[in-house]
Amino acid sequence: MSHSSTHWGHQNAFDHWAPRAHEGVVAYDRRGMLKASLAGMAGLSVPNLLRAQEVQAARSSGKSVILLWMAGGPSQIDTWDPKPDRPVENRGPFSVIPTKLPGVMFCEHLPKQAAMLDKMTIIRSVDCRKSNHEPNKVMQTGNLDAAPRVNPAGDTFPSYGSVIAKHHGPNQAGLPAYATFMKSKTHVAFAGSLGREYDPFIADSAAKLPIYTNVGVDTGKLTDADLFKTPLGVTPERIESRRSLLQSLDRMASRVEPAMDAMDKYQQKAVEMLLGSRARSAFDISAEPESVRERYGKHLWCQQALLARRMVEAGVAFVTLDLSYHGASGTWDNHGDNIPPYGGISKGLKPLLPLFDHLLTTLVSDLEERGLLDKVLIVAMGEFGRTPQIGTQGSTDGRNHWPYVMSMTMAGGGLRHGQVIGSTEKDGGQIADRPVSPGDLAATIYKFMGVPLDTMYNDINGRPFGIVRDGKPIHELFG
Repeated sequence: MSHSSTHWGHQNAFDHWAPRAHEGVVAYDRRGMLKASLAGMAGLSVPNLLRAQEVQAARSSGKSVILLWMAGGPSQIDTWDPKPDRPVENRGPFSVIPTKLPGVMFCEHLPKQAAMLDKMTIIRSVDCRKSNHEPNKVMQTGNLDAAPRVNPAGDTFPSYGSVIAKHHGPNQAGLPAYATFMKSKTHVAFAGSLGREYDPFIADSAAKLPIYTNVGVDTGKLTDADLFKTPLGVTPERIESRRSLLQSLDRMASRVEPAMDAMDKYQQKAVEMLLGSRARSAFDISAEPESVRERYGKHLWCQQALLARRMVEAGVAFVTLDLSYHGASGTWDNHGDNIPPYGGISKGLKPLLPLFDHLLTTLVSDLEERGLLDKVLIVAMGEFGRTPQIGTQGSTDGRNHWPYVMSMTMAGGGLRHGQVIGSTEKDGGQIADRPVSPGDLAATIYKFMGVPLDTMYNDINGRPFGIVRDGKPIHELFG
């Protein structure tokens, strides 16, 4: 998928103004024209999420979550749960290395994480049955029914970020509560039944970032970063003037049509975000010292990780990074070298691991040095694991989907780390002990963020539904 195609067809933050809708006779047409002018200045791929309530911002904990979404499903055996004593068709092509924890081994291509395992937790027993990808919903909502491929209502279950946007809000007014860098809409979970106002803020247009091909080649080009740009000749003063006039027309219209609501504070916040300095500063990667930018590196994902740190530092509560080059099932979907663009374990997964190793450990170290690590929970995972046997689907060294078990990692958040939770059978294909469910992950994230686990919302049929289904916080992390 080309870079530009990722932006078309998404809702933007001003869609609820209905700029193209006719509203009565003359005065209303003029009002519609003004709405169109205001909506046009933000006609970008930005979901309508800016209902960040001031009371929630004031009471928020200052905590946040960064989700590193490994779209496609990384192999558990070739990352955090190696099986070095197994035959090659099971263990795969990589060697293993010791970690900071005695007796715990990692894949040889994750040396930085191995050296930092005292600051991380590896969960080797995640039960991701019923999880699928494209759309990726189960592991980003904590709900087993959130599988649009098999359940027509799968898109109605809200993401972790959307629930947090509604019940926690941003940590600072003037910023989105939930934001994402997104290669494809099918890789990220949205608000569902909570309403579009809690969809993620699509941040791809907010900062200058390198553009990569769908197989991970840097084109040498940068995105336009046009989110905060206003059309030629439209100054902040003109925007404020138009907003004032729109409010005047709203007051006039309300005398004729009482049901017509005036532009509320949430719409005002949408404009304030465009005009204000807080959001603009959060996405200005050029404000970082060159030494910090070099530390993260010039790769797209590393630049997004640096921006994620800037975003949570500024006040965003939940950030998702879609770590994929292409918009199909995901770059971590390593079916085989002869099945492009996925690649197999040697040629597809191997180049990703040192990059991911650097990204994750740099983010953890940077947050720690800035005194933020205890307030920021990092979660790195995909939607499922890969088959124990290698060379599936007639490939040379690929692994197929395997929803029976996957590995994932967590860091930060002031939680208890330096441990491995759960284990798998000898071939890495089934959970041996301590299964962790999507519901358990949801409960863990919500407990960390201070969202009550008994919080309810109404589903598409108006029935009350719990944000946590069949899950409890992972007690080992809170011990």
